[in-house]
Amino acid sequence: MTDTAAYFPRLRGRRVAVLANQTSVARMPGAVGAEGHPLTVDAAGRVHLVDLLHESGFDVEAIFSPEHGFRGTADAGEKVSGSVDARTGIPIRSLYDGRTLRPSDEAMRSFDVLVVDMQDVGLRFYTYYISMLRMMDACAAFNRAVIVLDRPNPNGDKVEGPLLDMRYRSGVGALPIPVLHGLTMGEIARMAVGEGWACACDLTVVPCRNYTHATEYRLPVAPSPNLPTQRAVYLYAALCPFEGTVVSLGRGTSKPFEIYGHPSMKGRSFSFTPRPTPGAKHPPLEGQLCRGEDLSRMPLEEARSVGFSLKYVIDACGDLAMGEDFFTPMFEKLIGVGWVREMILDGASDEEIRARWLPEAEAFRKLRAKYLLYE
Repeated sequence: MTDTAAYFPRLRGRRVAVLANQTSVARMPGAVGAEGHPLTVDAAGRVHLVDLLHESGFDVEAIFSPEHGFRGTADAGEKVSGSVDARTGIPIRSLYDGRTLRPSDEAMRSFDVLVVDMQDVGLRFYTYYISMLRMMDACAAFNRAVIVLDRPNPNGDKVEGPLLDMRYRSGVGALPIPVLHGLTMGEIARMAVGEGWACACDLTVVPCRNYTHATEYRLPVAPSPNLPTQRAVYLYAALCPFEGTVVSLGRGTSKPFEIYGHPSMKGRSFSFTPRPTPGAKHPPLEGQLCRGEDLSRMPLEEARSVGFSLKYVIDACGDLAMGEDFFTPMFEKLIGVGWVREMILDGASDEEIRARWLPEAEAFRKLRAKYLLYE
């Protein structure tokens, strides 16, 4: 986003739309707008992409918003209506309004180039890349250019988990990629076009500078309401599968994706009660005392090393001894295959499950190599 020399020239004289949210910010000390005035900044001194473009004199016609809305405060999957950005007067067109997964023909004709800038976290079931791909397909159909302003992947180079069996394709999984895919948003866009997973469009990626996939990157802004900490971002791959079970992973508490539990778990000293909170208006097991595990004190480096592990799911499944009733159909949509549930119920260990998906993850790592922008 801050490398304006790389993309401002492509916006001049064209009608611009953006696909953005609360993460589309950066520090730009000393930067000024078209009138020579300092750019509008937030309380932390960061400039939002929309303000940057608007105050630099570009014709911004529309803001498209992904899951959680433009401000990043809506629940997971919650319907978000269109609105108007109070600061600039630019219309906000929600891609999660419950009526459409892509903009109307009228909306697509309102701009010439789409600028995409959102902070992803590097997992197949995190939905921002899906919104980007849908917009890329729409732009291909209407001959609109797409510019992706890339951001680091906080989960770095990790490529872990089974590839999505496309029978389980859904709103939380759109591509035949592992749970942890080791790609940035720009690299996902390149790979999706290159492998024919998305329609070929006029695509430009503005890469991050001074970045490699080994760079530790701590997010300056929470990417969504229930990933408020860096630890939650690291543990997300291991705890999100609980969304496909009867177990709470802490939605409705101050530690989402850092704790897990259920009212019937036994021999646990830690407990919590999910309550309505911003970003979790009606959390699973709301109002029920849950017993379980607290991972919120795990050192960050340890949390970063967990990756895609099913050890916590296996622990809870064994404790509750509910058999098939432990799982919901969402489990396969998140994991991406049908055989993981079967192996867990048969008593397999995390290491045994890992051994089964490891070859396809390594094959994907080789396939993705030609689309990488960073070492």
